[in-house]
Order: sequence, then C-alpha cells, then structure tokens
Amino acid sequence: MCELFGMSASTAVTARESLTEFRRRGGLAADNPDGWGIAWRENGAFHLTKEPLPACESALFAELCASLHSDLVVAHVRKARFPPVNSLGNTHPFQSVCCGKTWIFAHNGLVPDIVEIELANDRPVCRPEGETDSEYAFCHLLSHLAENSAADGAAPFAGLAAVSELVAAHGKFNFLMSDGEHLIAYGHDRLHYLEQATPRESVMIATEPLSGGANWAPFRPGELRIYRQGRIVGRIPVNSEEALA
Repeated sequence: MCELFGMSASTAVTARESLTEFRRRGGLAADNPDGWGIAWRENGAFHLTKEPLPACESALFAELCASLHSDLVVAHVRKARFPPVNSLGNTHPFQSVCCGKTWIFAHNGLVPDIVEIELANDRPVCRPEGETDSEYAFCHLLSHLAENSAADGAAPFAGLAAVSELVAAHGKFNFLMSDGEHLIAYGHDRLHYLEQATPRESVMIATEPLSGGANWAPFRPGELRIYRQGRIVGRIPVNSEEALA
C-alpha cells in the first residue's frame, strides 16, 4: 500500500544507496508498481520528477539515484487503490503553494472519507489535479495551515498533528510533507526513522527500514516528527503534551 522515503541533512548528499534500494520497492522488492516520484531541494527550490511507471523499471529513477544531490528529499512509490487508476495526476508526491511557501506531500494509507470532507470545504486552499484521497488530504491539511498561518513557533505543527489525527481516524494516514525547509513526518501506524550525527547530522524516514535495518526505529502510533537540516526540532506524540522545540 505505497511506500515513503524522506531525507533531511545538514549538507547536501547523494543518498545513492538508500534511493537505489527504495527504487527496488517500486515493483520488485515490494508490490508498489503504479508510479513513483521524487521531490528534492536544489538551489533553494523544489524540483519534482514523477512517472506513472514502476520505479524498478524506470531509467529516469535510476539516473536520479546516481546524480541527485540534496539536503531535503521526499520520495514515493505507489500501489494504486483510491482510485485504482495509474496516471501522472495520481502519482505522488503532490505539490502546492500555501502561506507563501511551496509544499510537497506524499501519503501511505487509505482515507477515502476525506474526499467528501474536503469537497464540503467552502474555503479551500487548493483543489486536487488528480483523483486520489491522498491529494484531497493534502489540500485538507493546507487549508488547516492557512487558517492558522498567524501562529508561529511550534503552534502550526501542533495544529497539524491534531488535524492529522482526525484524518487518520477515517482510515490509515502516514505521510511526509515539506515546506522547503522542514521535513514533516506523521506516522499513524507504519513509519520508521534513522538518525545519524556523523559525518553530518541527517535523518532518513521510510515506511519500512532500508539498509542498516537494526538501527531504524519505529514511530510511536500517531507521532509527528519535524526535522530541519537533519536535526529534530519538534516531536508531538499523539494524546500527549510532550514536545520538543
């Protein structure tokens, strides 16, 4: 049911080994053959490349594994379920502008009820270009962020954790999201992270552990983690006041 990969680091790196392994999960090592996408930050802006093709068969993905050099990455391999249509518009990650920033979003799970909930929103920030519940959920989160854009510090992320929990109540909702500065990860029921301090501060996040599996740690159910330049700057467990700032 789709898989996610994200990376945040203090300096730009290639992440060739991890991306190559993740590419295999797009139809070879796992049953996610219905499209792939990678968003990465370069020269201060997001670049987004995706195809409605199996990642394991994509020459373009293989090329990016070798050449991509970035300090912030969000990637996805898709198993088409809602809808079961393999198209470019339904391929993650999705991109939209909100609150003066360009946002990237990729989802693992199934929350079909969010489509009607967001369609009933009379002040939407965006409307999906595709048909997936994932992209409707993305617009739903952005609408919430826009309503609370006057807040600062950890408050927007605390609000994001709360609305993510509400969306997750309608199904399964694991996601990676970025505003071009932070890597934001919500683990409803299936997400892992690997933090490293040397030779640079970095974190990798994946649905299932990649290489070095023994060192990967699972998210607590319903946990939101926020990273900036490889360092954790916020952690909001579900139903808890515990947080780092």
